[in-house]
Amino acid sequence: MNAWIYVAIIVVSTVVSDLLQSWEMKRQGEMTNFGIGHLLKTLLSKLPLIASVVFLAVSFYAFLALLQVADLSFAVPATALSLVAETILARLLLKERVTATRWAGTALVACGVYLIAL
Repeated sequence: MNAWIYVAIIVVSTVVSDLLQSWEMKRQGEMTNFGIGHLLKTLLSKLPLIASVVFLAVSFYAFLALLQVADLSFAVPATALSLVAETILARLLLKERVTATRWAGTALVACGVYLIAL
């Protein structure tokens, strides 16, 4: 399989995982009871968090597969594209405030991934 297909799988699954985690944590609010039983009960009752873990597992295994067909010096920078997608979607879907400095950093990451693709 082409390395860029693995990169796409990693980026999409990582972004979905992180968005689900953030959305559910904002919906849940601050936790005050940190007992292990209460924590496990809360985590297991939240479908978005369970889905988030599944997407994170997909990302991990796709990364392992990517390392079989590409060098680490390609894999890590290329998968940084997830940072670009997460910043854009955090602004659009989660309505988060993104400063000009963060946009500049996101643009630099995008330029770096572009250079890797050449």
